Amino acid sequence: MANTALPSRASLAERLDDLPFTRRHLRVLTGSGAGWALDAMDVGLISFILAALTQQWGLTKTDAGWIASIGFLGMAIGATLGGLLADRIGRRQVFALTLLIYGIATGASALVGGIAALLVLRFFVGLGLGAELPVASTYVSEFAPARIRGRLIVILEAFWAVGWTASALIGYFVIPASDAGWRWAFALGAIPAIYALIVRWGLPESPRWLASRGRIAEADRIVSAFEAEARVVAAPAIRKEPASRAIAVTTRARLKTLWNQEFRVRTLCLWLVWLCVNFAYYGAFIWIPSILLDAGFDLVRSFGFTLIITLAQLPGYAVAAWLIEVWGRRATLSVFLVGSAVSAVFFGTATTETAIIASGMALSFFNLGAWGALYAITPETYPTSLRGTGAGWAAGVGRVASIAAPLSVPLLLVAGGTPLLFIVFGACFVVAAVAAWGLADRGGAALDDR
Repeated sequence: MANTALPSRASLAERLDDLPFTRRHLRVLTGSGAGWALDAMDVGLISFILAALTQQWGLTKTDAGWIASIGFLGMAIGATLGGLLADRIGRRQVFALTLLIYGIATGASALVGGIAALLVLRFFVGLGLGAELPVASTYVSEFAPARIRGRLIVILEAFWAVGWTASALIGYFVIPASDAGWRWAFALGAIPAIYALIVRWGLPESPRWLASRGRIAEADRIVSAFEAEARVVAAPAIRKEPASRAIAVTTRARLKTLWNQEFRVRTLCLWLVWLCVNFAYYGAFIWIPSILLDAGFDLVRSFGFTLIITLAQLPGYAVAAWLIEVWGRRATLSVFLVGSAVSAVFFGTATTETAIIASGMALSFFNLGAWGALYAITPETYPTSLRGTGAGWAAGVGRVASIAAPLSVPLLLVAGGTPLLFIVFGACFVVAAVAAWGLADRGGAALDDR
């Protein structure tokens, strides 16, 4: 008689961890990375667009700060809601919804005629993209084999550099070309969302999430498809298992569990790292083109410097992707945060073109490597039943700092100029480096599938 028993959740997880890297893994990685690159491109474009609109519309630093911050407000709300929805309705559905909201709002931004309309649309852009990053990292981590999971998440985060480089190229070639250059920049930012939306619908749902909801047969079909491509023969199913052993099954329970005895230290340290890194990163990189303009460089030259600085992100990710499986999550994250702190101080005190470019490249290298490590460690912090919620709320709390950062920059510049501004950013990186040691390091270990 044929064995008709369903596989257990434990055996599904083991089968995922035992797989070699396949083309299906690559499709999951690149399909998720497309949305990641869109997020980076949008954040990068607004830094160039703000510099252009400051000249065209006569924006004050406060006006520009609000345009930047309103998008991060949307991201904060999107991240928290997106994580909760991902645990409730699935990872793939949230992907598609976020990209749809982003695409419509970004395209409409090209048509605005004043600050008010731009503020409204920037909020909706942020709402869509805010849910993107924590859900994407959760999704990819749930497919990745344990031995290379950290490395794959850093590679996923490296799509940020692809998107930011694209924004720098658009900023350099398109925005200064005409008075309507910033409108064309928004239009170009919306086009890839259509492609990404199509790709996302072709991706499978996370089998770990399906299994956590009792949908074992669906999860088994997806894992079996990966095994068939890798020519791996699964052991026969030998027993059934209760539909769910999740430690939290409702939204209220998930939020409460983040702060129970098992997770409270992890959650506190994770939120602190996210707050500090967001404040320093967005405070610096949103304002770099404008700071260079204020230093006396013209629009094209300041955008050119920013493009060169941006290119250093890619080797930062590459080194972090290698080290994260050699040194571990916490050590890699902490070292790159310390490097970010030192680079920030040097950038803030640089006075020559060579020093500005060199210290800016170092800041890009270390800061984006730290981001890669942070995104690797975040979804591993929590079990499957609250992984989306935990990652989403960490990102959402971090976005609070990204809201405050663009508004704080003008005040810090008045108080002490660029040196004080980047000393504050350096201090934030140091605090984050210390807090990183309170996080769990699950490098090479199986994910917690409770």
